[in-house]
Amino acid sequence: MLATDIAPSLLATPDDFKRGMRQLAAGVNVITVAGGGLRDGLTATAVCSISAEPPHLLVCVNASAAAHGPIHKTGSFCLNVLAHDQEAIAKRFANMDGSDRTQRFDLGHWSTLSTGSPVLDGALANFDCIVVREFEAATHTLFMGRVLAVRTKDDGTPLIYSNGRFTRTAE
Repeated sequence: MLATDIAPSLLATPDDFKRGMRQLAAGVNVITVAGGGLRDGLTATAVCSISAEPPHLLVCVNASAAAHGPIHKTGSFCLNVLAHDQEAIAKRFANMDGSDRTQRFDLGHWSTLSTGSPVLDGALANFDCIVVREFEAATHTLFMGRVLAVRTKDDGTPLIYSNGRFTRTAE
């Protein structure tokens, strides 16, 4: 059965969906991209691993996000897995702190690996990727990335987002 075959009264509403998804705790990440002399990025929780052999991962980016076009155009991105002490960076890239988009990279220390995408120094992990496939899905594009380089930090606690707020795992 296709969703188009189901009566609208039986379908979940966007508000119902959002309320349910708020209960799904997720790691907080910043997806970054660089191209044409500009850097951009966004905070995201919709990411997952696909394969270890060879290494691939998936990031879901709203088509209305400013970084969406640059990721599509450059064919690369970096997935930065945030530590609990990097909440200010998560808020900055999610437009939650009232700063201008041009100030996103003013927090933290940034470097690059293989693709030239900004890599957050001190993140729990950085996955520098080239885009190998794109899938349109409703309001988002799913970018499948082939991981070219990985950098990890040996210690730290992940930043988690659940029920509309940032938190961390129990010690």
